[in-house]
Amino acid sequence: MSRLFQYKLLLSALLLLAGCSNPAAVPINRAAPGKISATAQALQNQFKLHAIETLILSGNSQTAQSHANALDRVSLSAPQQNQLDLYYAQIDLSFGEAERALSRLHGVQPELLNSADLIQYHQARAFAYSLTGEPLKSAIARIALEPLLSSTQQQENHTAIIETLNLMPLSELEQNRPQSPTVLSGWIALVRILKLKNKDPALANDALFDWRLTYPQHPANPVELERYLTQTHPVFKQPAAIAVLLPESGTYAGVGNAIREGIKAASKQDHKPDKPVLRFYDSESAPLAALYQQAVAEGAELVIGPLSKPDLQSLADNVNFNIPVLALNHIPELNKANLYQFGLSPADDAEQIARKARLDSHRQALMLLPDTDLGARSGDYINDYWTRGGGTVLETQIYDPGQTDFSGELKKLLNLDESERRYHQLRRLIPDIHYVPRRRQDADVIFLNAYETAARSINPQLKFYRAGSIPVYATPQVYSGLPNSALDADLDAITFCDLPWLFTSVYPGALSLAALQETWAQFPAIYLRLIALGLDAYGVVAHLDTLSEQSYSGATGKLLLTGTYRIKRNLVCAKFTEGIPHVIGFIDDNEDSFEPAPEQDFESPSTLETPLAQ
Repeated sequence: MSRLFQYKLLLSALLLLAGCSNPAAVPINRAAPGKISATAQALQNQFKLHAIETLILSGNSQTAQSHANALDRVSLSAPQQNQLDLYYAQIDLSFGEAERALSRLHGVQPELLNSADLIQYHQARAFAYSLTGEPLKSAIARIALEPLLSSTQQQENHTAIIETLNLMPLSELEQNRPQSPTVLSGWIALVRILKLKNKDPALANDALFDWRLTYPQHPANPVELERYLTQTHPVFKQPAAIAVLLPESGTYAGVGNAIREGIKAASKQDHKPDKPVLRFYDSESAPLAALYQQAVAEGAELVIGPLSKPDLQSLADNVNFNIPVLALNHIPELNKANLYQFGLSPADDAEQIARKARLDSHRQALMLLPDTDLGARSGDYINDYWTRGGGTVLETQIYDPGQTDFSGELKKLLNLDESERRYHQLRRLIPDIHYVPRRRQDADVIFLNAYETAARSINPQLKFYRAGSIPVYATPQVYSGLPNSALDADLDAITFCDLPWLFTSVYPGALSLAALQETWAQFPAIYLRLIALGLDAYGVVAHLDTLSEQSYSGATGKLLLTGTYRIKRNLVCAKFTEGIPHVIGFIDDNEDSFEPAPEQDFESPSTLETPLAQ
């Protein structure tokens, strides 16, 4: 009898107990009126905990959380409180709240858990550390999990340990390897050998022989090692049928629909006689692992999707990819055979604009970011690329994207607040002193992350504060995607890098922005780039076998497959002049040259025949 089935029986028993009003059903050892005995209370609490676990196992985390919140923690015994904390951590993980889950797991006492819950405890720790980008701690959690697993589960766990440690650079592996031979040091040494295998197979084989002598009792047995060493990323073959896993219901239904329309448009313009058949599945209709298996059973030879990071991580954790998966998102620490990751990553946006500014000989930067999660991530990416390229970030200011007056933040960014402070100090000594505001003189570029509405206020205010001579480089959000010279005149002189599809001369033809007006006109302008993602999700499939060597000129950028099987985008850069973005060109892959794009022939708003998003 499966554990899930047992818990369903317990849940039924709990419901019966809660609904029972027959005095004969009350235990003989009766407590005071209005109370139940301690034994009955403990039993009822255990039933409730089992019910919560049943809901978690069945994927109903929202209801599980409601049941957990309804429990009276004071009435729980110490082991039951421990169990509840574990379940809360699992619920947090299902919602993608890895940091909160780890905080709860730190309070769990593993010695109070039964063997089944102990497995879940170590699995939750491994998963949470993986999500927070701590592969070493994730691997250590999996090592602790090892003795609790069956032989088949141990083999899967070994693969997960190798794949997790493989995400770490060689320098970090060496730095964290224990000096004395331990299970962990054996795994780290083995992963270093596997990394060497791709560069020098002969040297790797010699190192593997020495490894076996050093770690004769290591759990990674020779048969399993041989199987893993011969496993490579499978040779890609063109699919005859593609399954598309996108949300057709729920919060992200609109996003899924925009991408789906892009995929359909690309397929419609594919006139090859052997073009793949498309089958669409609602990713919200069933567990993704079940949908994947259903798609394979129905003849799919490649999967496009899923869309969200939690869905991607869940699918990767629960399925061995027998057919390729082109995920429409990216998890940096996730590396799995037959998995390709592709999306509109803000990391690409940040890298491109930082490279453009560096190629334009700027080095001393100011940053202005919105007080949002995306703003913070974008700032981190820009700062990382900028400083690694030799640049300096002098100061960063955060603004409220909901306001229209950014004077306070801009004064601080430009050090005008200090200038005013010095003026007031001098005025006490020289009452009739004439004040001329002086901004800082050490910055030669401003990085701006802002949507077009906020940017239309920020850019003129920069000029008002005499910072008009400092070039502004912005992330793609600064452009609505559709030209509007009247509104965007306030964006003049801003440089940004964006999708080629938004510029018809750069991406012409039957799938251009102008050609697909009927498709995109049904969506808000903010969804434009998602349609382009759909175009490329279909179009890039035919090039996956050569994409690591030859880029594909897609709607979302010049696409290239990296060594970690992430599809990276090179964007086209443009600059606003008289309210219209004029194309400059693409940044070349060698980072020190620039490839001009064709002269842009811009459609006017009347030609596009659509209301522009404000």
